[in-house]
Amino acid sequence: MLKLFYVIFMNLHRAPYMIPRMRAEADHPQRYTEEQRYSLVQHAIYLMNKTGKINTVETGAENLPKQGGYMMYPNHQGKYDVLGIMYTHKSPCSFVMDKRKSHTILVREFCDLVQAKRLEKDNPRQGITIINQVAKEVAAGKKYILFPEGGYRFNNKNKVCDFKAGSFKIALKSHAPIVPIALIDSYKVFNSFHIGPITTYVHYLKPICYEEYKGMKTQEIADLVKIRIEEKIQQEMQAHK
Repeated sequence: MLKLFYVIFMNLHRAPYMIPRMRAEADHPQRYTEEQRYSLVQHAIYLMNKTGKINTVETGAENLPKQGGYMMYPNHQGKYDVLGIMYTHKSPCSFVMDKRKSHTILVREFCDLVQAKRLEKDNPRQGITIINQVAKEVAAGKKYILFPEGGYRFNNKNKVCDFKAGSFKIALKSHAPIVPIALIDSYKVFNSFHIGPITTYVHYLKPICYEEYKGMKTQEIADLVKIRIEEKIQQEMQAHK
């Protein structure tokens, strides 16, 4: 949390021009292309990383499907997770997040710039609508991030909690590839007491194509993705000992 306040303080002088610019592009998607709006998001993350001494390292980008849409399912560690992925993911992508957390300053701008979906966790009917909307967009070629853990713990320590099977209904409906993502040390940025320079890691794993998972139940898919992410995290942490 200390790093979050530090980053906010160090960027206060940019707020008078950055936030209105982000708001203007978010409010007029007909004037600004998806690529232009995504570029602004990446620039904002760059400024945050630079002032906060946050270095995010990506591996496995060559695993990302070259054509069509896909679903990215990462482990969840904290507030920086989406930012770390979008900063390293070259082509425009969006995400699904808790509606209650989406209306704070700057978070609202990020959501609206990439037209993120706001999920009402206590509204099953709205949840079904979101699943159908995202599945339709992914089938049409869009890329989405969805955290199957649903939440995260403070000072996560790179632990992976159980995945919610329902998160994978979107993949089944869209017939799209599933890209597991292993996040390491992402929690240190805004969800720990760490205040010094930080390096986080975004590992894009090999995609799981529809033909590989189409005969599986959602819980089986959830377990498969979780195992692959856990194995990658353990592998990387052993290598850095």
